[in-house]
Amino acid sequence: MVNLTRIYTKTGDDGSTSLGDMSRTSKNDPRLEAYATVDEANSTIGVVLTIKEISSDVRALLVRIQNDLFDVGADLCTPVVDAPAHEPLRVLESQVSYLEEQIDKYNSNLAELRSFVLPSGTPASAHLHVARTVVRRAERRTWAAIHAFGTGVNGTTAKYLNRLSDLLFVLARYENREEGDQLWVPGAHR
Repeated sequence: MVNLTRIYTKTGDDGSTSLGDMSRTSKNDPRLEAYATVDEANSTIGVVLTIKEISSDVRALLVRIQNDLFDVGADLCTPVVDAPAHEPLRVLESQVSYLEEQIDKYNSNLAELRSFVLPSGTPASAHLHVARTVVRRAERRTWAAIHAFGTGVNGTTAKYLNRLSDLLFVLARYENREEGDQLWVPGAHR
């Protein structure tokens, strides 16, 4: 369990930070970029949760996802090593499978798509689209960390973020289900 007794430590004033295994690294480390962007994604989901009109089932799902995103961040900040001193928190395939189940569940209630969706509609939908794009960036940052550190980063984190962005897209459409999606019309204004 985390016990935050002091908010500032001054240990990062030299441009370094601690990873989950207490080793020090640069604040430009790709792993830090990855988990910091996951934190940003989590915050954008927090903005979605401020919207009163959001469906109660979507609200509960997003709260669960926020918690899981802390798991993703904890995983990304803790290098994968053989025989760790303490068992680290790792994202599991079961968490990815859960997202896939939710994608299928919510997508089954939506009309088929014939074009790309323009990010718009209800406030909840528009904010879910923003969250989706931030999660996509977190996924790209995670892949950069995987490419830099290989098996020292859990690849399941990237898979989780990929599925999460898909789920947020579906949820954005779900929150627009009464209005309908605004679709891209290629070359409409040439």
